[in-house]
Amino acid sequence: MKKGVNLLILLVGTSMMSVFINVAAAQDASGEVNPSAFQETEFTRTAEMAALNSNAPRSHVPCVRGYAGEFPCNGIDLLSFIPSADLGGTLINDMWGWTDPETGSDYALVGAVEGLAVVDISDPKRPIVLGMLPTHSTEGGEFWRDVKVYANHAFVVSENDDHGMQVLDLNQLRDVDVSDAPMTFEAAAHYDGISHSHNIGINEDTGYAYVVGSDECIGGPHMVDISDPANPTFAGCFADHGYTHDIQCVVYRGPDADYSSREICFGSNANFDGTPFLNTLSIADVTDKSNPVGISNVEYSDDGYSHQGWLTPDQAYFLHSDELDELFFGNATRTRIWDVTDLDNPTVIGVFDNTTASIDHNIYVQGGYAYASNYTSGLRVYDVSNVASGQLSEVAYFDVYPENDNASFEGGTWSNYPFFSQKGVVAVTGMDRGLFILQPRIARSGN
Repeated sequence: MKKGVNLLILLVGTSMMSVFINVAAAQDASGEVNPSAFQETEFTRTAEMAALNSNAPRSHVPCVRGYAGEFPCNGIDLLSFIPSADLGGTLINDMWGWTDPETGSDYALVGAVEGLAVVDISDPKRPIVLGMLPTHSTEGGEFWRDVKVYANHAFVVSENDDHGMQVLDLNQLRDVDVSDAPMTFEAAAHYDGISHSHNIGINEDTGYAYVVGSDECIGGPHMVDISDPANPTFAGCFADHGYTHDIQCVVYRGPDADYSSREICFGSNANFDGTPFLNTLSIADVTDKSNPVGISNVEYSDDGYSHQGWLTPDQAYFLHSDELDELFFGNATRTRIWDVTDLDNPTVIGVFDNTTASIDHNIYVQGGYAYASNYTSGLRVYDVSNVASGQLSEVAYFDVYPENDNASFEGGTWSNYPFFSQKGVVAVTGMDRGLFILQPRIARSGN
């Protein structure tokens, strides 16, 4: 841990309220972090973040000799950039995407403090901001939101009190006249079974949403039947493993025959236990929503805050990010590789330490590559071909925060979406700048 770290804002939550961590107050005289001294503090964007006016290029800039405009890069071109103000937001945060099954058009769904921005990126070099679904509530302060998609509808949650879950009908995007953009969209439905929540996962194969980090189920998965998107209904609760920060739920087709075709959830769980967190990988069978069953809940070493992870396509390995180990232990940017071939006994078989000090956040796997949003060091693309040996290797990057690669929350990328129909197009949110539309060259080879 470097000395002299200034106030950092960690965007996490508990089962009952949002918690913001004052890292500076947790340092001793030597500059080391004492986890037991962590303090809660009100979230306030720094003046520097609020006043930042990026001069980033807005049109196609290839990565040449290590730079695309002002941004350090390797093997990733900048297709376009939309600053925060044009999105209609300030702090830009989580995101997801949608491909219209009728037209093939791609859309980026971008979270901001003010609501959910909708961007048509069908021409990724000329994106169009179509409008925003305003936040359902502003109670409690300025917060981020999370979004996932099912059956041509977006499902949006936030840490704001009384926000619940908004449902946006994406079918209407086909009829938007761009001359009327940006528009204000209205929710097609609203679910009030929770007040606030940190995150949401959706299993598109089953039509269930899993709201996590909420004021229900001790922060564990609050399950919602969204098979009729306009009428979401409560389906069940899994609280046995405590607070879940992020989740991926799948119909299991992996190597563990005991759970074949069951609906299995993989949760990144972090519970306060005085250290301050008990961090685990949680695996649960949620096939029967009225009687979900915990399969395993396993701790790991050098843990800071269990944040998020994603399965490999064969469902045999889980790539996992921890949001505080870089601060607590001075790790380089670290991704843990879990062997989940035996769901009853998941084990960490390797770690990949990048060359940067930045904090890792969200990671997704598409084909043979993992796309990691690592705050101040930007989008990092890892080759996962040797994952069974507990190994990853970096093959490309695009740094959306060229100021530094510090282990801090001062700026950088919150998340990314690599699943568009357009081959090789990846959207990346820069929380202090806006939306980047990128194209890793490695992805054009067919992965």
